[in-house]
Amino acid sequence: MPRGAGAAASSSSSSSSCSSAASPAAAAAAAADGYLPRFQHFATQAIHAGQEPEQWKSQAVVPPISLSTTFKQLAPGQHAGFEYSRSGNPTRNCLEKAVAALDGAKYSLAFASGLAATVNITHLLKAGDQIICMDDVYGGTNRYFRRIAVEMGLKLSFVDCSKLKLLEAAIRPETKLVWIETPTNPNLKVIDIEGCAQIVHKHGDIILVVDNTFMSAYFQRPLALGADICMYSATKYMNGHSDVVMGLVSVNSEDLYQRLQFLQNSLGAVPSPFDCYLCNRGLKTLQIRMKQHFQNGLAVAKYLESDPRVEKVIFPGLPSHPQHELVKRQCTGCPGMITFYIKGNLQHAETFLKNLKLFSLAESLGGYESLAELPAIMTHASVPKEDRDVLGISETLIRLSVGLEDTDDLLEDLDQALKAAHPQYTNRN
Repeated sequence: MPRGAGAAASSSSSSSSCSSAASPAAAAAAAADGYLPRFQHFATQAIHAGQEPEQWKSQAVVPPISLSTTFKQLAPGQHAGFEYSRSGNPTRNCLEKAVAALDGAKYSLAFASGLAATVNITHLLKAGDQIICMDDVYGGTNRYFRRIAVEMGLKLSFVDCSKLKLLEAAIRPETKLVWIETPTNPNLKVIDIEGCAQIVHKHGDIILVVDNTFMSAYFQRPLALGADICMYSATKYMNGHSDVVMGLVSVNSEDLYQRLQFLQNSLGAVPSPFDCYLCNRGLKTLQIRMKQHFQNGLAVAKYLESDPRVEKVIFPGLPSHPQHELVKRQCTGCPGMITFYIKGNLQHAETFLKNLKLFSLAESLGGYESLAELPAIMTHASVPKEDRDVLGISETLIRLSVGLEDTDDLLEDLDQALKAAHPQYTNRN
């Protein structure tokens, strides 16, 4: 079925969004901390791209929620851009245009969840094709590839793609998809997207997918670094309010867009108009939210790194992170995701988590509220234990999603919970 043409970014917004040139002020700020300059016009595009009041007879400044499932046709087979809401919806259209602009992409598509986006991308393949997936990856992605995609006849290899030589060695004639996260979940490894793209694309028709959930469009643009598909669980930072489950996919290839658009309609895993409205609203504050996530995340990471009750802290924004320089080359900053190992054993980790007051013990991430979880028992419990052991996902590894609360309050909460877990430590370094 034809859809509304608005899924593609408007020519004015997409052309400016594809430019990564920054204003003098932004370039100077980035030079001071060593990261890429922030993407020019980002906040303006988040507010205005795809939101033109002129598209509505009412001239509404805020795009309305179009709940209708069907649309009147001018004559049989002659519609005015929309015919059935699964195939295309005005509210979803506004969201897709905005996301395309923020990703520096020509096209974007919205799905019912991040995993729904993963399923649709995987349906680009056929039985016998091989997927190479980053070994440290979201538990749901691991489970889908391992338990479902393989049963459909796809071949699967988990590879540490942060080591480019291992990626190149894993590629076979039947390799058709390479799936990476960067930073990875939960170990926050950083992968050289441009390096991966160079290796993958010299082997022919292999699709490189980057799960950009942790970074968001504000901190990283995978398509500009050579990826073919940029995808998100928009449930996280892109929406940012922990009240929507959604997936997003952005591409520049007309062929990939047409194929994914067909799958979006045919498989039917589309988000509701109301969820599209909420996510579209969330994008309007993405820039200011991500700045605060970075500020709070860096403060928490430094605090934990100096604490004797903590074994190790992993945060790409710290100079101690092994790929810190790579982060600065391909990103404009870092989100509020921190992984750390608490000293002791499972009992110490559980005591710490149970005594948190501001941080909620909960799965997911990227909302305005701070969350903490134990991946080995929660988000990554479906990953086989032998694989968790290899990846270092132990019972003392804790993942934090640092929110937008006052920094001092977050630090006080962490300190009192660490005291509960390790009462023998009376003073911090």
